[in-house]
Formats: sequence, C-alpha cells, structure tokens
Amino acid sequence: MISIMSGPDQLSLLWAEHLHAPFPPCLRGRDVDGEDMVSLDADIAGCVSAALSGHLDERHHRILSRCLVAVASVLPLLGDDGGAVEYWERVQEMAVLVVRLGGVEIE
Repeated sequence: MISIMSGPDQLSLLWAEHLHAPFPPCLRGRDVDGEDMVSLDADIAGCVSAALSGHLDERHHRILSRCLVAVASVLPLLGDDGGAVEYWERVQEMAVLVVRLGGVEIE
C-alpha cells in the first residue's frame, strides 16, 4: 500500500535529512549571484525550524519570501560539485512546504 505523506510529515522528514547533510564544501564562504550561501541556508533553516515549532511569525514570513526568490536565482548557477544541487533543492523544497503550510506570500 502506498501512503502519501502530509505536508507537515514531509517537512519533518526533509528537515531530519537536512540536519544530517553536510553543507556543500564548495559553497562555504562563497557568494553566488550576490548571495552569501551560508547565510541563505541559515535564514531558511531558521524559518523551517520556526514553522516546525509553530512559531512562524511575520518576520519569518518576510525572511522566507526573500530567501525563496534568492534560491530560485542561485540554484540554476550551481555546479553539482559535492552535492550542492541536491542540497539546495532540498532546502528549496522545505521552504516551499513552509509557504504552503503557513500561507506565506512570495513577493
């Protein structure tokens, strides 16, 4: 029997995977398209963590909105060195799930 995960379950699973995934070494200390990749990761992680704990506020909404635009612009520019694309696709998927679950509007 095939079961389809609910949004919160899928977000929790992706978050657990993310917590065990190393940040791509090729992106440490690197800007892509003017975005500091470590800061971008930390900002999204903070929003996902807030959503999972039920504390996603307006400030998180603004941060997530900006971050999703940034991820959409940098993702096509990444080489697949060290799993960077897979890592950032997961980050993007988590952010999109938070948007869907929390009603965050993207500017």
